[in-house]
Amino acid sequence: MKFVIIGGDAAGMSAASRAKRRAPELDVIVFEQTQDVSYSACGMPYNLADPSRPMDDLVVRPAHVFREKQNIDLRTGHRVERINRQDKTVTGTTIEGKAFTMDYDKLLIATGASPVKPPIDGVDLPGVMYLKLLEDGRRIKAFIKENNVAKAVIIGMGYIALEMCEALRERGIEVAMVKPRPVFLPWMHPELASMVKDVVEAHGIQLHAGHEIKAIERHNGILKVICEDMDLEGQMVLIAIGVKPNSELAEEAGLQLGPSKAIAVDRHLRTSDPEIYSAGDCADAFHIVTGKRTWVPLALRANRAGWAVADNVLGKHVEVEGIAGTAVFKVFELQVARTGLNSRQAEEAGFEPAEIVIKSRSRAHAHPGSKSILVNMVGDKKSGRLLGVQMVGEEGVAHRINAPAVALHAQMTVDKFSQCDLAYAPPFSPVWDPLLTAANQLMKQL
Repeated sequence: MKFVIIGGDAAGMSAASRAKRRAPELDVIVFEQTQDVSYSACGMPYNLADPSRPMDDLVVRPAHVFREKQNIDLRTGHRVERINRQDKTVTGTTIEGKAFTMDYDKLLIATGASPVKPPIDGVDLPGVMYLKLLEDGRRIKAFIKENNVAKAVIIGMGYIALEMCEALRERGIEVAMVKPRPVFLPWMHPELASMVKDVVEAHGIQLHAGHEIKAIERHNGILKVICEDMDLEGQMVLIAIGVKPNSELAEEAGLQLGPSKAIAVDRHLRTSDPEIYSAGDCADAFHIVTGKRTWVPLALRANRAGWAVADNVLGKHVEVEGIAGTAVFKVFELQVARTGLNSRQAEEAGFEPAEIVIKSRSRAHAHPGSKSILVNMVGDKKSGRLLGVQMVGEEGVAHRINAPAVALHAQMTVDKFSQCDLAYAPPFSPVWDPLLTAANQLMKQL
């Protein structure tokens, strides 16, 4: 059997490695359009903060290891441009411009996601950057060094934008952030978002929310972000307004698409063609709270889905339950985490949400070094079910969010969660963990 994979990062190489390990005789061919495979893309902002670290530190396993030690036919510099479902072939072009064709028995589309480019002039000017691929990281690092960048503008205020504003400030670069929408972090409860905003501004970041961006211009090596009511200048502009699934191949092949035009897959990761699978940031998933299709690009989901595809290709019939959208990121001294639904999302999904915000501590009352933690918790008035949690604090947030994530997977009620036996010791938590305090307060609203 010939198992062909389009895309050589998290989902693609996870599937290739697992399939080859479980069935060494299987013919596994991977087409990757870049020269990089199996790297920690999430580590790029932290790498960029340190000028002494080579970007290739983030490579988990070089291409030659897959070829030589795992006997995977990994073809870098190969861009697949068409899937012919009738003939069961893929065709494309190499980096040298040579055409290629490959037949398949089973196919995995793991083409990932790409940065969203705003529909304005100047988005491809020299010095206008995006951060998604390892080559993007190399390009940014080299540009900062070669141009002695002292001032940068970031378009966007999401995860990557906030991680990058910290990375650039770590390098001594002045940073201004701008976006068209007026709310700083619209998915976050305003009280928690205000805490993040205050810390970002305290580190000298200029925040300009609610400014329509018209164009980017370049004059004498200086880039200018032209807004409706102001201009921002810098030697570098980073556009970080989100990503979109690379689903064009699937769409052109007539495969069904889901939310955000991600490739629709079932719980076995099969597309609408039973011989074709999809996994990673290009594919959708089922949300464990709503039971509906959603698209939330997540690193763990990509790796787990890659494993599941390999198992299913080999006849094991594995299902992947779904996602809660659990995420955490660091911005300066703060840890910011979320899982499940916020109040607005819960209402849109048909729940009758109630929510609370509590302020607690990361350690016991009199223990030195204790920091504030804000917790937003959402529950359903009709069923009592826990629907989502957001947390912000200087410590004790990043791993604490995993408790409500597990509760969401178990479809626990707020009452049931409030009875969980969570660990306590003065250096790590009050007797009543912040999550238990939030659950106890939320039950009064349900």
